[in-house]
Amino acid sequence: MELPLTDKLVDRQRDALFNYSASSQSEISAARPWVQDPAYFKTVRVSPIALVKMVMHARSGGSLEVMGLMQGYVDGTALVVTDAFRLPVEGTETRVNAQGDADEYLVEYLAACRDESRQENVIGWYHSHPGYGCWLSGIDVATQQLQQLQGPMVAIVIDPDRTISANKVEIGAFRTYPEGYTAPATSTTSPSISSSAAAGGQSVPLTKADDYGAHASKYYPLQVEHYKSTLDGKLLEQLWNKYWVQTLAQNPLLTNRDYARSQMCDVAQRVLDAAGAVARTGRGAAAMSIFDGGGSGRGDGAGRAAEEMAMAGGGGGGIAGAGGKGVDQAVEKIVQDVGQIAAKERAGLMAAEVKAQIFSSGGGGGGSA
Repeated sequence: MELPLTDKLVDRQRDALFNYSASSQSEISAARPWVQDPAYFKTVRVSPIALVKMVMHARSGGSLEVMGLMQGYVDGTALVVTDAFRLPVEGTETRVNAQGDADEYLVEYLAACRDESRQENVIGWYHSHPGYGCWLSGIDVATQQLQQLQGPMVAIVIDPDRTISANKVEIGAFRTYPEGYTAPATSTTSPSISSSAAAGGQSVPLTKADDYGAHASKYYPLQVEHYKSTLDGKLLEQLWNKYWVQTLAQNPLLTNRDYARSQMCDVAQRVLDAAGAVARTGRGAAAMSIFDGGGSGRGDGAGRAAEEMAMAGGGGGGIAGAGGKGVDQAVEKIVQDVGQIAAKERAGLMAAEVKAQIFSSGGGGGGSA
């Protein structure tokens, strides 16, 4: 279905973010206010087309990380992302490696954009963290520091697995501090990064526990906002009218089964580690009441206490040094994660049952789909 070309598709005030001004961008680049203030930028505004491209690219990578670049401009203390494009890079389950082909592709792509009168410059880069939240690893921090030498760049991280699981885009935007800079105590990144990386209370997998939080003092998060033009709103409405049946019919348990399986395996390993840690600390009697079902969500066991303490910013030199409080918190976290996994499975099963009753021929009062 084609949309009629009417004035209702254009709203000058609403579509102002799409008006690129080369002269104003040159003035901002000459002033470079972000050099005097390492935390100058506060927000990132992402357009629907850029968000859709990044999420689809991240989802297509499966368990492998993917990488791409974003185009946009600076608007005060905000970075406006108008478009995004993928890079031909080699990805693994832990990193992406940009080679010479990516540089050549970047030059050709930007030249083609200039030929089409699209003057926006590269404003940052994005990559995916399949299943382990939105935060920056040591390699990511080094990459972002290199990018910021070229201008006001931002790093965006997308978790495609948690996006499907939560039915909302799991996204985070970050900028790094200069070398040797110490962030004020009031703007420490640990709380914000913890909330974004473990959205919904989810833990970081054990394979990422060592890297998670180790570089939190080197970067800070930016607030992510979304904007759309009048035409974007019309197009999204048409897409919803076309695909709402498919969205309703899909089963989240099948769509994201690989991620659910990895979560269960990770929790199982953490339970085994906790049991071993309890035995080493000589607190087996209290642990038996937990693992035999006698606990009430709080216990005296240990589950990777040193790693959990490090993630929370407390550091620690091992299970014995964590103390009873840290041990209890570790076990509580395991119980919380188990409850969340079970709740999602129950919700998926209930949704499938409700849809079967509504759309099946035998559903009371409902017609066949």
